[in-house]
Amino acid sequence: MAGYKTPGVYVEEISVFPPSVAEVETAVPAFIGYTLTSPGSLRNKPVKIGSLLEYEVQFGKARNENFSVTLSETAVNGVYPILSLTEPVLAHYLYYSIRMFFENGGRKCYVVSVGDTASAVALGDGASGLLAGLHAVAREDEPTLIVIPDAALLDDGAAGAGYAKLAQAALAQCGALGDRFAILDVTRAKSACSIPEINAYRELLGTGNLKYGAAYYPFIKTRLNYVFDDTSVTLSQPARPAQGRLNGLTLANLNDPAHVRYDPENYRNIKTHLSALTVTLPPSGAIAGVYAAVDASRGVWKAPANVSLNAVITPSVNTDSFQQNELNVDATSGKSINGIRSFPGKGTLVWGARTLAGSDNEWRYIPVRRFFNMVEESLKKSTYWAVFEPNDANTWLKVRGMIENYLAQKWREGALAGTKPEHAFYVRCGLGITMTAQDILEGRLNVEIGMAVVRPAEFIILKFSHKLQAS
Repeated sequence: MAGYKTPGVYVEEISVFPPSVAEVETAVPAFIGYTLTSPGSLRNKPVKIGSLLEYEVQFGKARNENFSVTLSETAVNGVYPILSLTEPVLAHYLYYSIRMFFENGGRKCYVVSVGDTASAVALGDGASGLLAGLHAVAREDEPTLIVIPDAALLDDGAAGAGYAKLAQAALAQCGALGDRFAILDVTRAKSACSIPEINAYRELLGTGNLKYGAAYYPFIKTRLNYVFDDTSVTLSQPARPAQGRLNGLTLANLNDPAHVRYDPENYRNIKTHLSALTVTLPPSGAIAGVYAAVDASRGVWKAPANVSLNAVITPSVNTDSFQQNELNVDATSGKSINGIRSFPGKGTLVWGARTLAGSDNEWRYIPVRRFFNMVEESLKKSTYWAVFEPNDANTWLKVRGMIENYLAQKWREGALAGTKPEHAFYVRCGLGITMTAQDILEGRLNVEIGMAVVRPAEFIILKFSHKLQAS
């Protein structure tokens, strides 16, 4: 209190309300991978973007893919029928995955370029580049999701420098920092994986920090077209070179009025067929978009499942309930894998909401783990004001009131289960409750928080029986 010496009227404002909690964002993924251009100033540096256009300005699109088109020798109404069209195999997934993120409701993300696609080493040779990007993300505070689409291209060699090392490092980072969650793809899941292959994938993940990640199967056939230009499309006809009119030409030649083989009609026909080809991708980019959309519309406590995927034609592998039994529940390792399935009249749905710790009663479900992440990080940042405050009842009351107000709001929003706030959560703080005299002497202020987070109704059981006639 100020010492007053001159007679007069003085005004003092008294603070009676506890501080408030500023809630952190929950769906800010960090995408790690190879980009078309990777300036030295941006390499292994997290760059925040808010749209696909921003990504393209910073890093370009994907590299142009090469196509080989074989045409018939005989034209039909002036158009050569296409006999075969060789579809390229993508060497990097990052650009397309970020497109799927924004297509499915993503709003902003971080991009970590670990190199350019032209000079990138073959991903099967190791994960050192992607690991460097992962380490760079650890120094950034805002990301809450880790997404590495290119990891699905890694092979585990004898040196073990492949997917296993990278996936385990991502889970370890999430566990160490406690503020992020890893979205993983089942490797090489373009075609149907047998149960032994699925179990082999589970073995790659190890046993540590499983509650901080989730895996999805299979790959998805998207509506995104390949990035290419006309010069990367080569033409051929199954005839001797002297007879094949288009042998050795590119699609660009057919669209060049100055070229001797200028042929706009065949150009349009080939272009139409190329536009019908779409890329197959690991699902992690689209799933990150679903997380963002569900968090924005319902809240992080809503399971990111039973949600349709945008810009997706179908899963690359159609699974049924019996096949998903082996994915969702695994008695041997306890590691759950979330399925992506196609349902008639509904489209392609995310059909699973389990973490990799699928047998853990506390951390089985993705929304529970991510809700705790959000609350822990929000309260951690919001209680910094109490550092070096007097460790007495006044401070304890303010801290407890701040946390109780915040959790009561979460209860009203539907994140916590219970008919009354005291059924949904508790906050304990005080001498003889959470602290001893020795704790106070050592400068510790202990707060204990318990929350009854809502859990998804994963299994809905309808029971029917015959009722005897009563009249």
